[in-house]
Amino acid sequence: MNTWKLTLFLSLLGGALLAQPVSSPDRVLTRIAFGSCADEDKSQPLLEVATALEPEVFVYLGDNIYGDTYDMAELQAKYDKLAAKLEFQALKQQATLLAVWDDHDFGWNDSGRHYPKKKESREIFLDFWEEPASSERRQHEGIYHSVYFGPAGQRVQFILLDTRTFRDDLLPNDKLGDHKNDYRPYPTDQRDSTFLGEEQWEWLRDELRQPADLRIIASSNQFSHQYNGWESWTNVPHEQQRMVELIQLTKAEGVIFLSGDVHWGEISKRPVPNGYPLYDVTSSGITQSWPSVEPNQYRVGEVMRKNNVGLLTIDWEGKTLTMEIYNKKQQAVVSHTTPFAELTFSRE
Repeated sequence: MNTWKLTLFLSLLGGALLAQPVSSPDRVLTRIAFGSCADEDKSQPLLEVATALEPEVFVYLGDNIYGDTYDMAELQAKYDKLAAKLEFQALKQQATLLAVWDDHDFGWNDSGRHYPKKKESREIFLDFWEEPASSERRQHEGIYHSVYFGPAGQRVQFILLDTRTFRDDLLPNDKLGDHKNDYRPYPTDQRDSTFLGEEQWEWLRDELRQPADLRIIASSNQFSHQYNGWESWTNVPHEQQRMVELIQLTKAEGVIFLSGDVHWGEISKRPVPNGYPLYDVTSSGITQSWPSVEPNQYRVGEVMRKNNVGLLTIDWEGKTLTMEIYNKKQQAVVSHTTPFAELTFSRE
C-alpha cells in the first residue's frame, strides 16, 4: 500500500480524518504544489503525485469541479463527489488547501458577472473550502482573498484573485464561423471590459503594498503567455497592462503568477519594460488534457499536454525559486530555476 493510502487508512480507522493544517505567519514554506481542471467523475491520480511531493500548501486554480449548472443542488453534489475521493482526502491531510475558481466551478462555461447564481455558488465554494465564518473573504462580494505564511525574510503572500464574479463577458469572434480551422473564439479589442472590477483592483493595490518576499498571484486564467484567442488576460490587454503598471506603482517585488484553465502545462516568462519579467506557471489539468500545442513566444522549455500538477520549490538559503510541472509518473517534465534577484526592480 502506498504511504499516503496507509496514512489515510489509519486515520479513517481512528474514526475521523485529521484536520487540515492551519496556515501560520510563522510557518516557513519551501514546497507549494498546484493544479486545476479536475473532473469529479474521474479518478485523480495526479493528486496522489501532488501528495507524494510533500507540499506544505496546494493551490487549486479553478475548474476544481465541472459544475456547469444553474442548479445549486447539482453543484453541491459535484463538490461532494470531490470531497469523497480518497486521493483528495490524502492531499488535504498533507497540505493546506487554498483555492480560486474558474468558469466551470463558478457555474457555467466562459461565464462572468452575468451568471445569475453567482451569490449562491459563492456560498457553496466558501463552505466547501472551509472558509471560517469570521473570514474577511465572506465580508465582500466575490472570493478574492490573501493568505500569508512565514516571518519577515521568508514571507510568502498568496493573492487569490476572482476572475469571474466581476468580469465582463467576452465577445465571440464571429468572423471565424464554426472555428474548425482557427481556434480563436475571442478577440483582443475589449477596450471597455474589466477583468477584476474596481473593488477588487483597489483591494489588490493595497495587498501589493504589504511586505512580502515572494508574492504568488493565483489567477485561474493565464497572464504572461502569448495571445491565442482562448480565455485569458490577453483578451483584455488594457487590464493586463493595468496589472503590470500596478506592480510597478506599488514596487511589489517577487511576483509570480500561477494559472490553470487551458488543459496543458507550461512556464511563461513575459518581459516587462522598466520592470522585472513576470513568470506564469500554468498547471492544467489534473484530469483534462488538450491535443494541440498553442503558440507562445514567452514559453520557457517544453509544453506538457498530458495530465499534470505543478510545484514551486523555495530555497531560502540559496535565494532561488524552482518552477516544475510533474506528470503522472512523478517526473518533472518542465523545470526552470530563477534567482530571487531576477524578481526585483534593482536587477543589474
